[in-house]
Amino acid sequence: MEQTIQFYANAVLDPRPSVILMILAANAAVGVITETNAEKALEELRAYQADIATVLRNGCFSILPATDLVPGDIVEVSVGCKIPADMRMIEMLSNQLRVDQAILTGESCSVEKELDSTVATNAVYQDKTNILFSGTVVVAGRAKAVVVGVGANTAMGNIRDSMLRTEDEVTPLKKKLDEFGTFLAKVIAGICMLVWIVNIGHFRDPSHGGLLRGAIHYFKIAVALAVAAIPEGLPAVVTTCLALGTKRMARLNAIVRSLPSVETLGCTTVICSDKTGTLTTNMMSVSKICVFHSVHHGPVTAEYSISGTTYSPEGVVLDSAGIQLDFPAQLPCLLHIAMCSALCNESILQYNPDKGDYEKIGEATEVALRVLAEKVGLPGFNSMPSALNMLSKHERASYCNRYWENQFKKVALLDFSRDRKMMSVLCSRKQLEIMFSKGAPESIISRCTNILCNDDGSTVPLTANLRTELEARFRSFAETETLRCLALALKRMPMGQQTLSFNDEQDLTFIGLVGMLDPPREEVRNAMISCMTAGIRVIVVTGDNKSTAESVCRKIGAFDHLVDFSGHSYTASEFEELPALQQALALQRMALFTRVEPSHKRMLVEALQHQNEVVAMTGDGVNDAPALKKADIGIAMGSGTAVAKSASDMVLADDNFASIVAAIAEGRAIYNNTKQFIRYMISSNIGEVVCIFVAAMLGIPDTLAPVQLLWVNLVTDGLPATAIGFNKQDSDVMKVKPRKVNEAVVTGWLFFRYLVIGAYVGLATVAGFIWWFVYSDNGPKLPYGELMNFDTCSSRETTYPCSIFDDRHPSTVSMTVLVVVEMFNALNNLSENQSLLVIPPWSNLWLVASIVLTMVLHLLILYVQPLSILFSVTPLSWAEWTVVLYLSFPVIIIDEVLKFFSRNSCGTRFNFRFRRPDVLPKELRDK
Repeated sequence: MEQTIQFYANAVLDPRPSVILMILAANAAVGVITETNAEKALEELRAYQADIATVLRNGCFSILPATDLVPGDIVEVSVGCKIPADMRMIEMLSNQLRVDQAILTGESCSVEKELDSTVATNAVYQDKTNILFSGTVVVAGRAKAVVVGVGANTAMGNIRDSMLRTEDEVTPLKKKLDEFGTFLAKVIAGICMLVWIVNIGHFRDPSHGGLLRGAIHYFKIAVALAVAAIPEGLPAVVTTCLALGTKRMARLNAIVRSLPSVETLGCTTVICSDKTGTLTTNMMSVSKICVFHSVHHGPVTAEYSISGTTYSPEGVVLDSAGIQLDFPAQLPCLLHIAMCSALCNESILQYNPDKGDYEKIGEATEVALRVLAEKVGLPGFNSMPSALNMLSKHERASYCNRYWENQFKKVALLDFSRDRKMMSVLCSRKQLEIMFSKGAPESIISRCTNILCNDDGSTVPLTANLRTELEARFRSFAETETLRCLALALKRMPMGQQTLSFNDEQDLTFIGLVGMLDPPREEVRNAMISCMTAGIRVIVVTGDNKSTAESVCRKIGAFDHLVDFSGHSYTASEFEELPALQQALALQRMALFTRVEPSHKRMLVEALQHQNEVVAMTGDGVNDAPALKKADIGIAMGSGTAVAKSASDMVLADDNFASIVAAIAEGRAIYNNTKQFIRYMISSNIGEVVCIFVAAMLGIPDTLAPVQLLWVNLVTDGLPATAIGFNKQDSDVMKVKPRKVNEAVVTGWLFFRYLVIGAYVGLATVAGFIWWFVYSDNGPKLPYGELMNFDTCSSRETTYPCSIFDDRHPSTVSMTVLVVVEMFNALNNLSENQSLLVIPPWSNLWLVASIVLTMVLHLLILYVQPLSILFSVTPLSWAEWTVVLYLSFPVIIIDEVLKFFSRNSCGTRFNFRFRRPDVLPKELRDK
C-alpha cells in the first residue's frame, strides 16, 4: 500500500497531467476563438455601412466619405445607393422612393417611403416610413433627406450595442457537468474522510512507527483513493465526443462553429425561426396567373400555377388541373403577359458565377416578372424548351427578356406614381405602336374597357359581369391567398406616336392578373412537423405584417393543428401592451411573432430563457445577429449575411431548415453517448476505489501495483470510453420530449447504478486476489486469517515462506479481472436502458475494436518478457483465465437487471428531486 501511495505522491511520473494541460490549452484556444468571432461579427457590420454620400456642403452637392456626415446634413439618395446614415425624408425628387430594408427588418418586399411622419403609437422600424435607415438600399426613385443619426445612434448602431451587451450563455451540458463535478468531489471527499476515520484505531500499529506516522500513512491512503476516483480522462473524452459530433453534423450540412453547441441542440425546447430567407426563399416569385379564357363558351376565367420558388428561370406553367403546358407562349394571354413583364420593367436578372446563383438588381416584384417571362418562353419554336436548357446559365438568365427587348423598341416611359399606382411604356415594332401597362389591380382594372381572350386571342368588351368576376378573383388572390397582385394591360397606339401622357392610360385592354409571394421552402413543412413530434415548439419570428406571415405559416402546413391564429399570433406592439402575467401565458402558446425589430427578437429569446426554455434562434440578416448571439444556440443560414454567421453557433450550409432536425437528433445522440461514457468511466473508477478501500479495510496486501493501476486507468478507461462516442442513435431519439434544463447529467437512480456496478468491479478484483492465495491450485492455499496478518509474517513462525506475498500471480489475476470486467462493462454502455439482446455489440464496431485492441495490449504485457517485468505481471494459466472470466462476466447480468428496472420505471423513485421550474416572471412570483 505504501508503494501505491508513494506512486501517487510522485505524480510527476504520471503522463496524465500533460493531457490535462493540453485540454486546458485547447479550452483557452476555444475561448480566444470565440472572442475573436464576436469581434469579427462586430467588424463585419461595417460591410453594411456606406462608403460615400452625396452631401450638400457650401451650397452645392459633393461626394464625401460617409464617415464625415453629421446630424443636420442634407443628403441625396437614388437607385442603387446604400443609405449612409439614419435620415428623415424632406423632399421627393421622383414619383416614388422604395427601399429594400430586409437586412434590418426582415420584410420580404421593398418599402415605399413618404414625406409624412407616421401616426402609429409605439412605432417600430417598419412603421417609420419617412425614415431611411443606415445600410439599407434604394431600389427605386430619388429623394433628399436630412441626417438624424450617425454611428452608434443609428438602427445598425443599436444592433452593434446589443451584440456588445450580450454575454455568451453557458451550455446545459457544461452546467450539468459542473454540478456533477461538485457532487462527485463531495462524494470523494466523504469517502476519503471515512477511510481516514475508520482507520483511527490502526494509527498506533507498531508497523507504522508511531501515532503521527500512522495518521500520515492512512492520510496517504485517502489521497490515493481520491486520485483513483477522479476521472481524469473525462474532459478529453467529452471533447472527443463533441468533435466526432461536429464531423457527423458537417456531413448533414450543419457546420458547427462552437463545439459545446453540438450538445445544446439535443435539449432545445423552442426554435425561434426567422421567416424571410429561412422558412421562405426571400425571393419574390410569381405563383398564380389569372386570365380570361373565353366569354363565349366554357369557363370565363382560367388560372395557371407557376412552379419554382427562386430567381432561377427554371420552372413550368401548370393549368388548373396541374398539367404542365408544353408551349405556354402559344396562348395569347400568356404570350402578352410575358411581353409586358419583359418590357414594362426596369430591373435586371443576372447569374453570379462566384455565388453560383441568380441574383437581382432592382425591385423584387419586377425581377419576379422577368423570371416569369423566362418561364413562359418564346412562341413559334417547337424545340424551345430544350433549346433554352442548352444555354449557359449566364445566357439563360435573361434570354427571353432580351428577345422581347430586341423585338420592341422602347419609345417613351411613364414612371410609377403614388396617385396612379401604375407605370406604362410605349414600344414600337414594325410600324406597330403598343403601350404596355402594369400596376395595382384596382388602378389597371378601372382603366380597362376591353379584355384579351386566351382561347383565340380576340378582344371583347369588359362588361359589368366580367368586371365583377375579375374583382372577385383579385380579392381571392389578395385576401385568401395573401398574394401580392399586379395587373397587366396593353393598348394599341396611333402609328408614329413618340410620347405618352397620363390621358393615354385609358381604354386599356386587360391581359391578366399575376399573384406573387415570397414562397416557403419546399422542405420546411416536414422539418417543422418533425420538430413538433420531438416535443420542440416552433415560433415564427418576422418583421413582415401579420396577415402575410399567417398566410405563409398556413402554406407551410405545420400549423394545421391551429383552427385559427387567435391567441397564437402577436405583433410586437400587441405583445408589449399585455400585462406581465398575460405575456408569460402568451409565450407558452405563441406560434407567430410579427412586426418585430432586432430588440424584440432579443427580448423574446430572453423571455423564453426566463421560462427555463432552451432556445435556438435561426436567422440570416443583420437584424438577427443580437438574437443569434443571445440564444442558447444561434443558427445562421449559409446564404445569410456574414454578421449573422459570425454571431451564430452553427451555420446551415444548405439553408435547409430540415438540417436543423438532423442536427437536433445528432445533438441528442451525443448527449446520450456522453452519459454513457461518463457512466462507464465513473463506474470503472468507483471499482478502483472499492478495490483499494476494501483491501485497506480487510488488511490484505496491495491488490494492484502502482504501475498496474496506472495501466488500467490509461488503457482500459481511454480507448473504450472514446469508442462509446460512436454509439448509434436510438431509434426513438426524435420521438421523445427534450430533456429538462434542470435534469442532472447523473440522476440519483443512475448514480445508484454506478455504485452497484462499481462495487461489483472492485469486489471482483479483490476476490480474484484472495482466490489465488486461498483456493488456487497453483497458490499457497493459505488460511484467510494468515492473509489478513501478512504484515506480521516476518515476526512469527509460519509454515510458508514470507516471500509468497511478493509473488506476481495474485496481482496479475486482480489486474486481469479489473481489465476484463471493465471490457464487459463497456458493452453495457452501448445503451443506457436497452438490453444487449436489442442492441448487440456489433452495432458499434469501434467499441468492439477498442476492446479487442485493449485485450491484445494486455496480453502483450502478460506474455512478452520485458513488458511483464516492467508491469510486475506474469503469464496466467488456463485455469486462472477461467476464474477471471467467471468473476468478470456477472457484471453483464447485474446491469441487465438494472436496465430492466429502468425500462419499467422502477428506478424513478431514486431520482433527485428538483424544484418545479417557474414559468412566471420573478416580480409576479414575489407577489
